[in-house]
Amino acid sequence: MESLDLLISRLNRLPGIGIKSAQRLAFHIISMPEADVTALAEALTNAKQKVHYCPVCGNYTENELCPVCADPKRTSELLCVVESARDVIFMERVHEFRGRYHVLGGVLSPMDGVGPDQLSIAQLIERVKTEQVKEVILATNPDVEGEATASYIAKQLKPMGVSVSRIAHGIPIGGNLEYVDEVTLSKSIENRRKM
Repeated sequence: MESLDLLISRLNRLPGIGIKSAQRLAFHIISMPEADVTALAEALTNAKQKVHYCPVCGNYTENELCPVCADPKRTSELLCVVESARDVIFMERVHEFRGRYHVLGGVLSPMDGVGPDQLSIAQLIERVKTEQVKEVILATNPDVEGEATASYIAKQLKPMGVSVSRIAHGIPIGGNLEYVDEVTLSKSIENRRKM
């Protein structure tokens, strides 16, 4: 069954989907009504074609600006720095942060060839200079690369006179924002520390 094997192979390439999960998903998909499968395929295609990065912060959007950058009620004095656009979605689940975001596009990882030039650190520094930012919250993951990235950014921002803080460690070391519950994430923002 070449078609089924190809579907399983493609699903298995998705992050977090092992071969058994890929098989379960494939069997489920082929048992779905054809209209539902077509709708799923269209949803995938539409998302891939329409969703892009916000030119200001790097968040996901279908519009010129993401909803956070386009919201005039959000303060530009508080800027939260995250690793990926997915992290903005997780931070927004808390419904307490009223500032804006800056997506780095990854973390410093010399072993993987990722240095400051591969991340949007220069754009962050420019935003701090031009957007009247008073505080930068560093919300990178509390793993080795996230901590190194936060330390590097803090050193770059301190001479600019902006307050730099780090989210509190309520998030387990080595964990990812994607898997943290809303209460823990909320407390991490509330109890952030200066760097």
